[in-house]
Amino acid sequence: MTGQLSVLYEKEEPVLNDKKIISAIAARDERMLAFVVQKYSKILWKIAASILINAASVQDVEECVADVFIYLWQYPEKYDSDKAKLSSWLSVVARSKAVDSYRRIARKREISMEEIVVENLGYAENSAADEEMYSMEEANSKDKLRSCIDELDEKEKELIMRRYYYEQKPAEIAVALDMPKKQVENRLYYVRQKLRKMMEKREGDQS
Repeated sequence: MTGQLSVLYEKEEPVLNDKKIISAIAARDERMLAFVVQKYSKILWKIAASILINAASVQDVEECVADVFIYLWQYPEKYDSDKAKLSSWLSVVARSKAVDSYRRIARKREISMEEIVVENLGYAENSAADEEMYSMEEANSKDKLRSCIDELDEKEKELIMRRYYYEQKPAEIAVALDMPKKQVENRLYYVRQKLRKMMEKREGDQS
C-alpha cells in the first residue's frame, strides 16, 4: 500500500502544498494521511528519539511518532499553513509528544522532576531576564529553590518543567498546552517572579 501511495502522489507532489494536504486530511482523506506518514516519519523519528534515547525503548519512540499523526488526523484545524510549514509544525508536535512521553516514563521511575530541574539545569537561563532573579552560587540556594518549586501549583510546575528541564520554547509549550504563545510567555514571567519573591522571603526569614 505504501508503494502504491508513493506512485499515486509522486506525480502530484509538485502541485501539492501544505494547505491542500491539510484540507484533504480535514476532509478525512486517509490516503493523504498515509502519504504524510510516509513523507515525514523519518524526521519525526529523529526528533522523538533525540529526546527519548536515554529513557525509552524503540517501541516508545514508535508510539510517540504515531501519536503525532493521530493528533494531525484528529485536529487538522490546529495547523495554520500561513504561520508555518507542515514539516515545522509536525516537528513541534513531535517534540511535545516526546516530552510528554518522557515525563510519563520519569514519573513511573519515581524521578523527582523538581530535583532534575534544580540539580541539572538550575533555575535561571543565561539571559538578562533570568539573571536578575537571584544567584544560585550558594549550595543551600538549590534546597530553597526545590522547596519553592514544590509549593507551585501543578500548572505552574508544568510550565517550569517544560521550559527549564525540557528546554521547550514558548511556541512549543503553546502547542503542547493548547494556549496562545503570548499567554505562555506571560505565565512564565509570572511564575519566575513568584519564585523570586518566595526565595527572597525565605532569605529574609533566615536573616
